[in-house]
Parts: sequence; C-alpha cells; structure tokens
Amino acid sequence: MFLNKPVEKSGVLDQAAESVDQTIQSTQQVANDALEALTQAMQELRHQAMPLLERGADSLHQTTHQLRVKAERVSENAADQIRHDPLKSVLIAAATGAALMALVNLVSQARDRR
Repeated sequence: MFLNKPVEKSGVLDQAAESVDQTIQSTQQVANDALEALTQAMQELRHQAMPLLERGADSLHQTTHQLRVKAERVSENAADQIRHDPLKSVLIAAATGAALMALVNLVSQARDRR
C-alpha cells in the first residue's frame, strides 16, 4: 500500500509539471502572437505616416524658402528706397520711433494709474 502512494504522487506531480509546461508554452505563444501583431501594426502605421511626414517636410521647406525670398525682396526694396531718397527714409524712421515712444509712454502711464 505504501509503495503505490509515492508512485501516484509522482504521477500527479508529473501531470502538474506537464500542465505548467503547457501553460507556459501557451502563454509564450500568445505573447509572441501579440508581439507579432503589434510589430505588423507599427510597420503599417509607419508605412502610412511616412508620405504624410514627407509632404509636411516638403511643405515646410517650400514655405520657409518663400518667406526667405520675400524677406530678401523687402530688404532690397528698403535698401533701394533708402538709397534713392535718404532724407525721406530718415524722416519716416524718426516718425516711427517717435510714435513707438509715445505708445510706450501711454502704456506705462496706464499701468502707473492702476
């Protein structure tokens, strides 16, 4: 009688160990499948996003180039105007400076009254 019980316990332990091994293998398979699905989803997202990013970068580059060209034109026009009529340019600059100073004074006085 005592001889049979250790054999039965051994069989139960073997079955439990086998069950644990199967559970581990199943869990690993599920994890691998989930990782594979995630990898595929990320690759698809990357594939879809790349054209959008490239278009955005191209648009940004074109806009930057256009702004640079416009700034150069404005700078050249200002320089030409200063060369052709320096007195008028100095008077405009002085008037602009005076207007800005008057605005700053008004704002500072309004703050002081609070």
